[in-house]
Amino acid sequence: MKVVLLGATGMVGQGVLRECLLDPEVEKVVAIGRNATAQGHEKLQEIVHNDLSDLSAIEGRLSGYDACFFCLGVSAVGMKEEAYRRITYDLTISVARSLAKLNPTMTFVYVSGAGTDATERGRIMWARVKGKTENALLQMPFKAVYLLRPGYIQPLYGIRAKTKWYGALYWMMGPLYPVWKLLFPKYVTTTECVGRAMLYVAKRGAPEPVLGNQDINRVCLDRS
Repeated sequence: MKVVLLGATGMVGQGVLRECLLDPEVEKVVAIGRNATAQGHEKLQEIVHNDLSDLSAIEGRLSGYDACFFCLGVSAVGMKEEAYRRITYDLTISVARSLAKLNPTMTFVYVSGAGTDATERGRIMWARVKGKTENALLQMPFKAVYLLRPGYIQPLYGIRAKTKWYGALYWMMGPLYPVWKLLFPKYVTTTECVGRAMLYVAKRGAPEPVLGNQDINRVCLDRS
């Protein structure tokens, strides 16, 4: 399997990249981002591209892929809806359109979030925008689209969040993760499980396009 990965330098993307490089069924990973990952691996090819909302300059390098793992995202804290929509909806859909045109047999896997509002009419801004993005992706002419809605994600294997206040939060929460996992297993997962779940649905599919936190943890444990 050949994979396109967006968001490889973020916390979730780092975990997904790690699982891709470990998976013997993944032949190649092309990571597209504004910055390089600084990782060296024979499977990994990196494309540094400043304007991710317009991939026309690099489209010649993006055909022949089986899956896209889309892990780009920002926190909505302190953002106006227009700015958040520009990153969360406009950029995602622009990338998806380019990849669907070049790879009609591709499976597109998108990291969304628990609480996403598929009706697009709720009071919570980020949930509405995420819902709008999910709904638009489901209409794209891919082989399949899967939407992952994790809850709290615990970074593993030295992975760190790029945002400082997120990093501080995980530094404080990390030692308590075993407790959260024991008390709230439906609402917590790990970067490892998100990566494994993305690979699982790309290779084997799933009964429904939306995978909640419990679904992510379930397929994470299925190593068949």
